[in-house]
Amino acid sequence: MSNFPMPFIHCVIMTLLIVSFSSLAKRPEFQLRLNNHLFYPAEIEIPENTKVKLIIHNQDNTPEEFDSFDLNREKVIFPKKKAIIFIGPLLPGRYDFFGEFNPNSAQGTIIVVPNKLAPDNTESEKNASKSPSNSAVVKEINHVN
Repeated sequence: MSNFPMPFIHCVIMTLLIVSFSSLAKRPEFQLRLNNHLFYPAEIEIPENTKVKLIIHNQDNTPEEFDSFDLNREKVIFPKKKAIIFIGPLLPGRYDFFGEFNPNSAQGTIIVVPNKLAPDNTESEKNASKSPSNSAVVKEINHVN
């Protein structure tokens, strides 16, 4: 028998499950649709350095293979079915993809954009100095030093 009591093992398992499910829930999702051998939208912007979930719905009556040399991904999507592909984290830039069975029409691009820059610190400092509670904290910190 094990040296660990069963309630402890159950607690560890539940903690691991909760942590893994919460990390999946925070992942951004982007939708692509395949209709008449065309991807809609043809371009998608995603944030840099972020793993994202790409959901592709093939609305055609024929299969298509999502293929991207840039992303190092390929997946067959059966007619009237959805497929999920995880991509990233990626650096800013353009990453092309296409439908291998209809490469002349089924084409698209994922554009990775830089994350929004932090707000201007000088504006934050101006607002902070107007707040009496913040100025009291600053005076207290200066007094300690």
